[in-house]
Amino acid sequence: MYFEEVKLQMDAKLWGEEFNRHNPPKKVDCCQMAVLEFPDKPGRPLYHVENFIEGNYVKYNSNSGFVKDDIQRQTPHAFSHFTFERSGHELMVVDIQGVGDLYTDPQIHTACGTEYGDGNLGTKGMALFFHSHHCNNICRSLGLSQFDLSPSEAEEIKNHSCSSTQSNTVLRGNEEICVIPSEYERTHLTEFLRLRSSSSISSVVSDTIMEDEPEEDDTYGSTGLQFNCGYDSGVGDSEKRQVLDIYHLQPPNGRARRQRFISESGSTTSNDEEKLLFQELLRRKSKPSCVADEIQSRSLVAKEDRPGNSILGKIHLDLARYHELSRFSSPGDEYDKTAALFHLRRAADCGVLEAVIASARIYLQLPHNILEDIDLPFSLEHEDIGLDYMTYAAEAGDRAAMIFLAKVYDTGLNLGTRVRSWTEAVRLYSKAVAALTEMDDDGHFDGTMDDPQYQLIARQAEMYRDGGFGLEINYAKAAELFSTAADDAMESMKGRIASKYYELAEEMSALAEEA
Repeated sequence: MYFEEVKLQMDAKLWGEEFNRHNPPKKVDCCQMAVLEFPDKPGRPLYHVENFIEGNYVKYNSNSGFVKDDIQRQTPHAFSHFTFERSGHELMVVDIQGVGDLYTDPQIHTACGTEYGDGNLGTKGMALFFHSHHCNNICRSLGLSQFDLSPSEAEEIKNHSCSSTQSNTVLRGNEEICVIPSEYERTHLTEFLRLRSSSSISSVVSDTIMEDEPEEDDTYGSTGLQFNCGYDSGVGDSEKRQVLDIYHLQPPNGRARRQRFISESGSTTSNDEEKLLFQELLRRKSKPSCVADEIQSRSLVAKEDRPGNSILGKIHLDLARYHELSRFSSPGDEYDKTAALFHLRRAADCGVLEAVIASARIYLQLPHNILEDIDLPFSLEHEDIGLDYMTYAAEAGDRAAMIFLAKVYDTGLNLGTRVRSWTEAVRLYSKAVAALTEMDDDGHFDGTMDDPQYQLIARQAEMYRDGGFGLEINYAKAAELFSTAADDAMESMKGRIASKYYELAEEMSALAEEA
């Protein structure tokens, strides 16, 4: 545990150096930390050690949504937001506390939620941060995007009424239930940052509050000046222009603010190869926190190459569940169903299959296991929205969604503004049959399931036999499908049904020969 705590704080320090490279109004740093072992003492005891920080110690945010409202600071919260986007949504540094912008004892949330001790709450912790985070001037100057919140949630943040009142760090298990790195870099984020840092365990910790910098705020009054951090979020690989473009801004009192191009701890990027790597990485776009950009980036990737679950989508799904658990409601009050559905739909829009299916079932007025007490009134608009989500689920490989849509196009019921189509029904039935075959490696089928395979195949045969709704009569195809359905019924120990299908197959073969 001792060594894990040191690793956590030193990794947070590396992210602080990454933040400082973007020339924010104030630099941040984390205390150097080490473990001392006394081998000559009984039990070889271990001790954590770090420099004493003199000054007013403040906890700016926690790992579970707490935000210090009575001290107007922007840098700590912008730093947490920055780490989320810069890591490609893989992690977030929170639990920011210390003196000024010299931090100690932070916590890191990761997408998998298994590293950095029990204080790592995973996407749930990230969700709690964003529910109480209001993007400030530093967030905007760093090119960070606004996380999607419902209007009621945004108003609560504006009124400072949504953050947790509990500032203590929450342990995993006790909680309530901007460069895109390469695939290798995403799984080796710490090594990726260390390559860009020359900090070592022997570097000297220095206080980040300078005499000519304002302590109570991170902006220069109400002049409306925006700080340019030197990072252009619109810079692409094809652009050859210089990425760093530092603007010299004047504060209200006329003093030029101090330019800082190195970290407060004295670390510099001295290696030319590392500088070139840094410039190359800066040319990539950061991964924004808003759903619109997530949708756009996913649309540019082939369906088969898209990640199954978006981290951003998981965060929105966690927020929907938190609302359902009344995490953000006062005791005795009903939870905000509009905000809960807002986040569920954002999760669905990010491609989280569980959220897609739940949204589809809610809008189609079907039983659902997420936000169970939300019932939407019937309308063609709601039906179309539900069918859109169900179509997405079917294309993503959900067999139940395939069968549901096939029956919709087959029977013409619950079609919304769509048109009945047996051609589409046959395609979806066939896809559902193939999906079951792919998932069952042994080739055995459960004849007691709600929609056994032989019934789906036989229904296709019946549609080819009768024709209509865009599907032409094809007796030969019907004979083939009835025969396949019979074989499958036999494997499912349904002899009587199999005999019926064999007879129908013979009839279709005869009609095919006559035609």
